Amino acid sequence: MARRHYSAGAIALACALYGMLGATLSDTRRRTSPWRSAEAGWPTLRRWLQAVERRVLFRVVRPWPREALLRARAERVAATLVAFAPLPHLVSIEARAFEGAAFAGRD
Repeated sequence: MARRHYSAGAIALACALYGMLGATLSDTRRRTSPWRSAEAGWPTLRRWLQAVERRVLFRVVRPWPREALLRARAERVAATLVAFAPLPHLVSIEARAFEGAAFAGRD
């Protein structure tokens, strides 16, 4: 994605892992990011979700309630992107979110 170190698919994968599949932040980061960091947690995921909320990333995602937790926000993003996957035969949520991001990210 423009002005981001990660692709739309990687961002979608992170949202699916954390939001839909219940992975911890550290496991989500380990499975998505090739870089090591001394930062606690994964602030990048929070920044992505803030970008979605500001409608500069994945504008197709409907707004969430102000009080929605980080995991619920990631779930909303992932579920929206899964719905955009043109290949319903893809087995995993991760694959469908990744694929859907390519189509939803064209805004």
